[in-house]
Amino acid sequence: MSDRRLGVGFIGSGFNARFHMLGWKGVRDGDVLGVWSPNGKNAASAAEYARQLDVGAAKPYKSITDMVKDPAIDAIWLTGPNHARIENVEELCDAVVKGKGTLKGIASEKPLARNVAEAKEVLRLVKKAGLMHGYLENQVFAPQVETGRNLIWARGASTTGRPYLARAAEEHAGPHMPWFWRGPLQGGGVLSDMMCHSALVVRHLLTKPGEPLANVQPKKVTAHIASLKWSRPAYARQLAKMHGKEVDYTKHPSEDFASLVIEFETKDGYTVIGEASTSWSFVGAGLRLSAELLGPEYSMQWNSLDAGLRLFFSREVKGKTGEDLVEKQNAEMGLMPVVASEAVAYGYEAEDRHFVRCFLGKETPLLTMDDGLDVVHMLMTAYQSAEQGKTIDYPGKGLDKFQPAVAREDWHPPKQGS
Repeated sequence: MSDRRLGVGFIGSGFNARFHMLGWKGVRDGDVLGVWSPNGKNAASAAEYARQLDVGAAKPYKSITDMVKDPAIDAIWLTGPNHARIENVEELCDAVVKGKGTLKGIASEKPLARNVAEAKEVLRLVKKAGLMHGYLENQVFAPQVETGRNLIWARGASTTGRPYLARAAEEHAGPHMPWFWRGPLQGGGVLSDMMCHSALVVRHLLTKPGEPLANVQPKKVTAHIASLKWSRPAYARQLAKMHGKEVDYTKHPSEDFASLVIEFETKDGYTVIGEASTSWSFVGAGLRLSAELLGPEYSMQWNSLDAGLRLFFSREVKGKTGEDLVEKQNAEMGLMPVVASEAVAYGYEAEDRHFVRCFLGKETPLLTMDDGLDVVHMLMTAYQSAEQGKTIDYPGKGLDKFQPAVAREDWHPPKQGS
């Protein structure tokens, strides 16, 4: 066990990296010391943001290798775009294998990769480099999810039987950056982007605290995807105006809605169900996360927009649009919910604190990249189910070579209105 503080470098400088930096205010034994981005200005801006938050003396690096070579950097958080995951991990691991630097660990944002083949390659490279690894799934660490899960299992399940139904959803009006909207770059649409959260959350809720996720095994997967809003001509034009002509949903849409039902078999022989729903076509105050867990004599519910704080602004209040009340905020007037500390509420603070402690040898990782690979298996099986229009036995066949039709720009949903 080491008493030294963990020096952390970020690969990626965007929205997700900055959410982690906000969460770092609750991390007591680690510091954000570096940022690398292919855009040097963005790296410098993110490093300045970390310094302003007083979460570490962060500085920008010219390359991933330079960041790994710095003795001050002990671990790397992977928060870059999906389509850069392999090349980023290759450079990082190559630097470690060739002895250019030493790292205690690497933690990857969701999803681990765009498909099973890429996820397996990420895992192979990291294991070859001999690195401890973690999978960053913030919603599993959300305090409401974790507190509710622990209470349900301690009080309800212990006396009346294990839970049998879990639900999770993540919904908002759409991503910030253009690459998220492009199937080949992101790996799909909202199923790839956000079902990675919800599929793991339902499995986590159905798993007894302290036991491995392997005790709740997926057996059958039923999924549906649709383009409900953004392929409509008026909204497709709006997307192109916001993100550039490369985002053309009249020709190459990605799904903006996905639903999933997973039938699990527990180690003690029960059949339990996970239901999940994700959307980029949600109309509401902003990002809404929700979860439920039900058993024979109990239930729990969580909705992130039930935050306990609301503001009202009349039509006379004028100002710029922003996201100062809630992520993906959709309104500036009326009665609006406020999530006072989003990095805490969504689980970023707790997951960052956990993985810092793991890489210092103080805790055992609750989620590793092996779990991230399991999630990609579930997502790809879900895409197979949606494309074939039927329930699929898990894991789906041929997943090592499978790429969703959305990622190949070969998905043709029914035409949506005018």
